[in-house]
Formats: sequence, structure tokens, C-alpha cells
Amino acid sequence: MIRSISVTDLRTNLSPVSELAIDLDRSGGDALHRQIEASIRQRIRSGALPAGVALPPTRPLAAELGVTRGVVVEAYAQLVAEGYLTSRSGGYTQVASTAAAAPPATALRARRPAPSRPGGPVVDFGYGRCNLAAFPRAAWLRSVRRVLTEAPDERLGYLDGRGAVELRSALSAYLNRVRGTSADPEMVVITNGYAQAVSLLMGVLAARGARTVAVEDPSASDDARPIAQSLGLNLVGVPVGDDGVRVDAVAELGADVLILTPSHQWPTGGVLSPQARAAVLAWAQRTGALVLEDDYDAEYRYDRAPIGAMQGLNPGRVAYAGTASKTLAPGFRLGWLILPGELVEPFAEAKLLADRGSPILDQLTFADFLARGEFDRHLRRMRPTYRSRRNALLTALARHLPDLQPAGIAAGLHLVAWLPPELKEARVIAAAAREGVAVAGVSPYRLSPAPRGGLIFGYSNLNERAIADGITRLARAVSGLREGMTHRKDAG
Repeated sequence: MIRSISVTDLRTNLSPVSELAIDLDRSGGDALHRQIEASIRQRIRSGALPAGVALPPTRPLAAELGVTRGVVVEAYAQLVAEGYLTSRSGGYTQVASTAAAAPPATALRARRPAPSRPGGPVVDFGYGRCNLAAFPRAAWLRSVRRVLTEAPDERLGYLDGRGAVELRSALSAYLNRVRGTSADPEMVVITNGYAQAVSLLMGVLAARGARTVAVEDPSASDDARPIAQSLGLNLVGVPVGDDGVRVDAVAELGADVLILTPSHQWPTGGVLSPQARAAVLAWAQRTGALVLEDDYDAEYRYDRAPIGAMQGLNPGRVAYAGTASKTLAPGFRLGWLILPGELVEPFAEAKLLADRGSPILDQLTFADFLARGEFDRHLRRMRPTYRSRRNALLTALARHLPDLQPAGIAAGLHLVAWLPPELKEARVIAAAAREGVAVAGVSPYRLSPAPRGGLIFGYSNLNERAIADGITRLARAVSGLREGMTHRKDAG
């Protein structure tokens, strides 16, 4: 995915080759130059390549893609002819100023109009999502083709409740290598995302006598809360500090299940230390409780070393949950659990009763995508993009709103900025909306009142220019609030 940058000097603002993320299918499909054209054209249409951004020179791009320079020259020439690109003196090629606003007729016929959103925000710092425009369509399509061509007929029949063994094997190998889990394919169960995983697991545990579910406070308890209520389970909150859940509160906890996000606490971004992890696991071992480890975005880290999963430290007391929602696309509804041995069969039975199993073609495709290293390559392409956007957000906050305190910045796809005491969360959010900025607060994710408010900034779907614009607008909103407070104080 191309990052958006202002272009004042084309020679110093060339788009990095590594961020074009062009996937080429060399198996005999479309000509290579047409695939390059289509990839760049799609990014211009989506706004990922805004007007004025300079494309990489043809030689470095050709070397990166493993093609001759002539292939890239031909692709650029076609896009220039269509009006998407302009060729500058000195060999620099950039996105045309009219490309997004008035594409040629051939492009209009190919593009479906986007639905209008009257009254929507100008800048939306929405969180909990990856950059959907960067989905690796060509690589995924290659896996789809292989699966449809090579999968035996019997693989299209009903599955057992655990899911396709091909995907369970590929996932256990990947997670053991990258996340430090201790997984065997027989311990892995495929689900339709995290929501189904937590719903089925709580049902299984309730049937086995569980009565109390503990969640971090604040946390994304909107998944667990209605499920707990429907099952007649008690839901309790455990306070969160700067480094994640407070272990002193865990030590006094009387719960059958503790749901944690230890590698990147949602939403504050704290990372549970090795000592704290050991203390939580000791509590679980002593009480017989289960820790549900929600590892929702651990693949994206920028300023810290990898942190292994808690499940690898005690597979008998930790259930590990992961999904493709933050890495590929939430619409796939692909999730997985690594379960302690005694929970695998009852969970698999619950899964069968719920929906007879997740779609087999999606599972086999993801298994092929994983096994061939495409998932790793996709993550390597996306990390620099997300890091650049996070850096742009931090720079804008420091410049325009220096008294907001960012937290949880070392990983993930969002950060929290704590507000100073005089700024009330709800008022800031409302003032931001009047300036065309959508931003969420931390308060809705709390079970108990908090002394200070905070804002949650998602940055994965915004380019650098939109991020800067959004923070400028937010600063204008905050300035207006402060002026109003000063006037009221003077009047009083």
C-alpha cells in the first residue's frame, strides 16, 4: 500500500518500492505489464496514491518485481496514455492531478460507484480494522486456483468440528514459529472469527460448571458481556495499569475464566511483563481457572522485540485465540483457538451444532496461503506502511496537541491518547465531530469510572495526509473548547 505524502520536491518524495505491494501471477495469466498497470490503477482509484505522488523509478521497481525494465516502462506508458500518470522531465513519473477526480472513460466503465455517505466524517480515526485496500488479491487468487484445481473431491464434504486439517497444521506451524505457542494440529479448532470462538468457549465452560468471567477494565467486553448474560454468568472487571492487567487484582480474583490481551492490551496498549505473566499463570494453576489469550494484533510491532504468547508457557491453562481480521480482512470470518486437551472435543461438538463447520474452500485457501509464505510476505509489506502512519500520527499530535499523552504506540493498529484533566472525553468527541473528525473514547470500554478520559486513534486506513488533516481539525476543536472554558470562567 502506498503511503500518502505531500509532494513539494519529487526528488525527495518518491514512493518506496517496497510499499507498492504489487503481486505478480507468473503462472500464465495476464501479461506482467498489465498486472502492474491494474495494481497501480486500482491504488489511484482508491485514493491510496493521491495526485502528485511520484512513483518509483522504473529500474528499482523492475528489480524489486524481478522483471525487465521494459515491462515497467510499458506499464507506466499505458497509464500515462490513460491519464492516470504524467511523465515529468528528468524521468519522474507521478499521479496525474486529475486522475482521481476525472478518470478516463475506460476507467469509469470498470469502476463501480462508491455509495455516498451524506453527513459522514471527513477524517475517520476508526479502529479495529486493517487496510482493506492492501489485501493481497493476486496472491490469494493464486491460492484459490490451486485449491480448486488440486483439492480432492472428498474435501468438499462435511468436516469434523475442528476444521480442515490442512489449515490446522499450517496454523500450528506458523504460530509455533512466530508467536511461540505450543500447538499441535489436534489442539487447534477453526471458528468464524473471535466472536464465535469466545461465544462457543463460554458455553462449553458454563456447561462444565463455570460461573464467573473476568475481563480487563477497560477492555473490548462487548463480545463477552452479552454472552455472559445469556448464559447466566457473572462478569467482573480487573483493573488495568500501564503494563496491562494488574496482577495484584488478579491474585484476589475469584473467576473461572480470565480474558486477557497480554501482548497489546486493548485499548490502552500495555504489554504484560514476563513477571506479570508468570503471576497470572500461577493464579490460574492454583485456582484451576482458564486464561483466554486474545492475541488480536501481535503481528504488528514497531519499536519492541517480539513477545511470545502466554499459551506457550502453560498450554494446559491457556486457550489462545487469533483471527485473520486484523491481518487480511474481517469479512473472511476466519478465526482459531488453541485449546487445552480436555476442551477440544466438547468445543468441536459445540462448533458442529452451531454451523456444521466453517467454509472449507476458505480454510484450504488460507492453508495454502500460509504454507507458501504469502502471509509472511504480506505482513512484511504492511509493517512499514503502518509504522509510517503511526509516526505521522505521533508527529501531528506532538505538534498540534502536545498535552495529549499517547500510549500503546509500540505495536498494533491504534493508539490511545490520554486527555488532560480539564478536557472531558465526551465534549472533545462532540467538538471533533463538528469539525468533521470521527474519534472514539475509552470510556465505553470501561466497567468502572475512570479519573481521566482518552481518545482511541485508529490509523491503519488513513494515509499520512489524512492523518495530519484529522489532527489539525481536532486541534481546532480542542482550541474552541478551551476558549469556551476561558469565557465561562471570565464571565463567572
